[in-house]
Amino acid sequence: MANTTVLTAKNRTAPPIHPVTNLDLPEPVLHRLDNGMPLYVLDFPGQEILKIEAVFRAGRACEVKRLTSRTTARLLREGTSGKKSAEIAEFFDFYGASVSIPSNLDTANIILYTLSRYAPDVIPAFAEVIRDPVFPDEELITYQRTGIQELSVELEKVETVAYRKVTELIFGENHPYGYNSVEDDYLSLQRTDLQAFYNNWYRPDNCFLVASGRVDDKVIAAINRHLGTDWKSTAARQDLPEAGRGASSPNPSKIHISHPGSLQTAIKVGRRAFGRNHPDYDGLYVLNTVLGGYFGSRLMTSIREKKGFTYNIYSTLDAYLNDGCFYIATEVNTENTASAVRAILAEMKKLREKPIGEEELGMVRNYLLGMLLNGLDGPLNVSDIVRGLLAEGLPLSVFSRLVNKINTITPGEIQHLACKYLNPDDFWIVTVGQDTSPTRKIQRKNPQIV
Repeated sequence: MANTTVLTAKNRTAPPIHPVTNLDLPEPVLHRLDNGMPLYVLDFPGQEILKIEAVFRAGRACEVKRLTSRTTARLLREGTSGKKSAEIAEFFDFYGASVSIPSNLDTANIILYTLSRYAPDVIPAFAEVIRDPVFPDEELITYQRTGIQELSVELEKVETVAYRKVTELIFGENHPYGYNSVEDDYLSLQRTDLQAFYNNWYRPDNCFLVASGRVDDKVIAAINRHLGTDWKSTAARQDLPEAGRGASSPNPSKIHISHPGSLQTAIKVGRRAFGRNHPDYDGLYVLNTVLGGYFGSRLMTSIREKKGFTYNIYSTLDAYLNDGCFYIATEVNTENTASAVRAILAEMKKLREKPIGEEELGMVRNYLLGMLLNGLDGPLNVSDIVRGLLAEGLPLSVFSRLVNKINTITPGEIQHLACKYLNPDDFWIVTVGQDTSPTRKIQRKNPQIV
C-alpha cells in the first residue's frame, strides 16, 4: 500500500517570523601581490566555486574618444598574442569556466568564474586575457557592425530613447555619464584608440582584485604568479580623472520626443542626485523604496493597482563614482500619458506633505533588510558588495551605516528628505511616444542613443 502524507494542523502552520537583526559584511583579507596590486580575499572553504574579479579604473571619464572605454573592455577576450577569440572561448568552455566583462560607467571589470580545483589551469589564461590583448582589426569590425545593428534596434524602443534623453538632460550632453553615442562614434573607432586606452589605464597600479569562494594558498599563489610577479607599470601613473558635476541643461522642464507608430509612451521623471558618499544617500535610498523601489511602493499601488495605467512603474537611485541620478520610469497607453504624469507628481507631493505611517515604514524596513540579507548569501553576492564599495573608494563600514539608517530612520526624516529631493521643479519630465499635446517636442531625426 502506498504511503500517504496526512496534512495536520501542526505541519500546516507557517514558521514563526523573526526580524532581521545581524547583518555583518564579511571582512576580506588583504594580500599584496609582488607588484603591489591589492588582492582582497573572501574565503568560503565550504564552497567549490571560485570567482576572481579584476577591477580597473578605466571608465568613461578616462576616454579621449567616445566608446573607447566600453570597446576596449569588450574586446579584451577577442584575441591575444597566442590565442584567437575562438580558442579563448573553447579553452574556458573545456573547464566549464567563463569570463564575463559587464559594462560599467566608472570601471572595467573582468570576471572569471570557475571551480576552485581548476584554478591552476584557468588562471594563466585569465591573466593572458588581461595582460596581452591585441584587439584584432577583424574583431573590431565585427564589434562595430554588431554595435550599430543593436543601436538601430534600441532606437525603436521608447523606453531606451527616454532613458538616454533624461540622463543627457540631467548630466549634460558632453558629460561622461550623460553623452549618448551614435553610429559615427562606432565607425570612428580604430585599433590604435583601443591600444592607447589600454596602455594608459590597464596597469597593475590602476587595478585591484577580489577573489571569493574557495580561495586557498594555491589559488593565491597562482594569482600572484600570473598577475603579480612580472607585470609592472612601465611609466609614471597618470592622475585618475574625475567625472565631476559638469554643466547640465538648466531649468528642468517637460520634453516630448515624437515616436510615430509606438504603441505606448515611455515616461521618465528624473533629477540629479549624488554618489554613496553623500550624507543623504542612505536616507534617500529608503525614500526611493517607499516611492517606487519595490512591488508594494506608492507608485505601484496608485498607478498600477488603483488606476491601471501601467503594468510596471518604478523609481531608482543610481549612484556612480562621482555623481548620481534619481528617476521614475514607466510606460503607458498614449492617451494616459498626462494622467500618469500627474499621478506621479501627486505621489511625490503626498510624501512631502504627510509623514508615512509606521506600518508602511515597517514593511519597507523588512523588505530592505531582507534584500541586504539576500545579498550576503554566498561568495558571489558578498564579493559584489565588497567590490562595489572598493571601486567607489568607500570603507566597508558603509554597509553597516546603511543597515543602521534603515533600522532607525523616522517618518519625519523621510518627509524632510521628500521636501528636499522630491520638488517637482527639480525634475525633468521626458515622454517618448506618439504626439498627444503641444508640449515642447523633439523630432527623432538624428536620435542620440548610447
